[in-house]
Amino acid sequence: MNELTEILESIPIDPLTGSVAVPIYQTSTYVQEAPGVNKGFDYTRTNNPTRKILEGIAAKLENGKNGLAFASGLAAIDAVVKLLSAGDEIVAVDDIYGGAFRLFTTVYNRFGITVKFVDTTNAANVEKAISEKTKLIWLESPTNPLLKVSDIEEIAKISKKHNILLCVDNTFASPILQKPLNLGADIVLHSATKYIGGHTDVLAGLLITADDELGEKLKYIQNASGGVLSPFDSWLLIRSIETLKIRVEKHSENALKVAKYLETKSQLKTVYYPGLESHPNFKTASKQQKLPGGIISISFLDDTEETATKFVTSTKIFKLGESLGGAKSLISHPASMTHKSIPREIRLKAGVTDSLVRLSVGLEDAEDMIADIEQALKNI
Repeated sequence: MNELTEILESIPIDPLTGSVAVPIYQTSTYVQEAPGVNKGFDYTRTNNPTRKILEGIAAKLENGKNGLAFASGLAAIDAVVKLLSAGDEIVAVDDIYGGAFRLFTTVYNRFGITVKFVDTTNAANVEKAISEKTKLIWLESPTNPLLKVSDIEEIAKISKKHNILLCVDNTFASPILQKPLNLGADIVLHSATKYIGGHTDVLAGLLITADDELGEKLKYIQNASGGVLSPFDSWLLIRSIETLKIRVEKHSENALKVAKYLETKSQLKTVYYPGLESHPNFKTASKQQKLPGGIISISFLDDTEETATKFVTSTKIFKLGESLGGAKSLISHPASMTHKSIPREIRLKAGVTDSLVRLSVGLEDAEDMIADIEQALKNI
């Protein structure tokens, strides 16, 4: 069965009314037949019919068993870290999302959870960094913003060898292009704000596991901490998932055209895109991703923030803003925006330079996007 057909078939018809669209159960509580006797729902923080449907669809998308929907991607990350205890250690990808860096280093470090950042594109670096305190390996693949691609299958073998949890942030690839559970990961995370939401109108996070015991632990944390997704936002994600495959494939098609154009521009030092043979992780990406995805990053020859700022404020189709993965193209300057919370020396060591620019290639016509970039380059 075609994957799009499977997605559409996984979205149930309402048995009460026959409604094709999933109903929004906008309620905080539920009438009980007797104390503790209910129809499976007692309080919306614990469970909600609309959110439950979304969580089931998310699990199917990633070939998992358990899905959990959170109020943001960071709320989902927070739940994973809460699996750990004081004295535990995380081995994390060095080119990490700024919000995750901030959470790991300025919040959970105060509770005795430490983190080591390593270049995970070489699996040997991961194993070398592991100590007896390591309880979690944290991957983004592709990473934000340098599009580094790690061999998830190889790192999963290492995590199992040492009995360590492996969580993969699959936001940039989406379940359409990559399924980390199939490659051996224990937990898959999505900032569903991005491609799964796809319309820049919802904030959400998802966790998916294949192991029931692990899923129950995360469900307990979700309920205990309370960072759940609202019924309406759950409905928005269900709506968006119906077009996820079509959108992601078009994002990737457009991005490849734009990336190939960017490779020809003399003002650029590097074009970071895993669909280009010049990308250092091209072979790994080709092995584990169906398509390269819709994100491109570039750096300029003079490597100055001034040049990057002039460029990102000169585009017209590419709107300057945070986030990515929406139908409309976006552009950002990670050093002063998404990764501002990372100290400059650490950011530079990971490769996030002052002139780095990230492009989220949308669904507009690829030739129009290229013309927009061309006129912006002329301004610098």
